[in-house]
Amino acid sequence: MQKISNFLKVLFLMYFVTLILLLLLALVMYKMEPGEMLFQIWLIAVYVISGFVGGFLIGKCMKSQKFLWGLGAGSAYFLILFLVSIFLHSGLSTDMTHLFTTFILCAASGTVGGMVS
Repeated sequence: MQKISNFLKVLFLMYFVTLILLLLLALVMYKMEPGEMLFQIWLIAVYVISGFVGGFLIGKCMKSQKFLWGLGAGSAYFLILFLVSIFLHSGLSTDMTHLFTTFILCAASGTVGGMVS
């Protein structure tokens, strides 16, 4: 039960980090009006930073098989993003390459975070 509780806390913190980073992006977009490329790079950074933080924190909580827990945290993060996206867009609105790339970014960054912890 403690493991599930820790996992859910880490997922919440991952989305809190995402919220903070997206608010910073909104501020940058409002003040500077950067191009589309900066926006895309920032979104990739949000996926990677949130996944890494989640993997790192879950690795610290679980103490063993840290990289697997990090992979699980990154995958769960992606799964929730995916489900919310499907719900908001009433179906898949993106190509499969983008979807696969986003999954790899989330899962790999979570795994690396778990390994570093």
